Amino acid sequence: MKNLDNEQTIGILSGAGAYFLWGVLPLYWKLVGSVPSEEVLAHRIIWSFVFMLIILAVLRKISSFKGELYAIFRQPKKLMAIAFASLFITINWFAFIWAVNHDHVIQTSLGYYINPLISVLLGILFLKERLSFWQLISFLLATIGVLNLVFRFGEIPWVSLILAMSFGLYGLLKKKARLGALTGLTIETLLITPFALIYLMTVRSSVADALYVQDSVIFSLLLGAGIVTAVPLLLFASGANRISLSMIGFLQYIAPTLMLVQGVFLYDESFTSVHVVSFTLIWAALILFSFARTKLFRRIEPPFLQRKHSLES
Repeated sequence: MKNLDNEQTIGILSGAGAYFLWGVLPLYWKLVGSVPSEEVLAHRIIWSFVFMLIILAVLRKISSFKGELYAIFRQPKKLMAIAFASLFITINWFAFIWAVNHDHVIQTSLGYYINPLISVLLGILFLKERLSFWQLISFLLATIGVLNLVFRFGEIPWVSLILAMSFGLYGLLKKKARLGALTGLTIETLLITPFALIYLMTVRSSVADALYVQDSVIFSLLLGAGIVTAVPLLLFASGANRISLSMIGFLQYIAPTLMLVQGVFLYDESFTSVHVVSFTLIWAALILFSFARTKLFRRIEPPFLQRKHSLES
């Protein structure tokens, strides 16, 4: 039981750390706003793969990685799950970079507020996860908050929906594949790095031009994209393997809140009374979800659910 509690604690801390780093990521992508989003994405993929290889080498896990990679290629279903995870995270990365560099930071915030709802639904549909009464209420509160934002925008927020769906599906596939954090991310970036290299060589006339070596600051920032990408993904993978997809989904409220603060206070994007209402509902949902399984909330569940819990115990 103690080991289980420790695993849960590590999972929650890893997930929270990942979402904090993702929450401040717009600050980083704004620094490379002069580079086309497609090229930033390509560099992000390539340098993430390089960074992962360095980590494996430092930890002396190259040989074990090769063995695991060989084993995965002999399991078509697992390989397919990883391939689709690579695809969805690539879509997510591009949508995020494009949105930040086209002044839609609040749209990214909305996307990552919607994502927990997607994660909860995917967990219920595909992983047979169950919600308690108060978790269900918190889910409904969050849904009302998000729908209020969506409908008051007056148009379908495509960027937000793409971010939410792509990352929700990525989380589901990571849960299904059950790969270690190091192995999973290395294989994902390995699968998409060739496409990134081909793209850069197509749009740029030389390697030096593709790497932006003429601008040392831009070159350094693009190089660092591997680190700022890999570290939170490693934390996320570690957390996803230890806690439920539903909990992972609700931890993500950390990231969009930080994005919202940046969009409003740093980049002067509009924040209206509609946003206040919706975000209040969402935060209320988060607090309720966090305490939903405590003894206090169990005691104030509807009587028929209390009787059910007594029978199960």
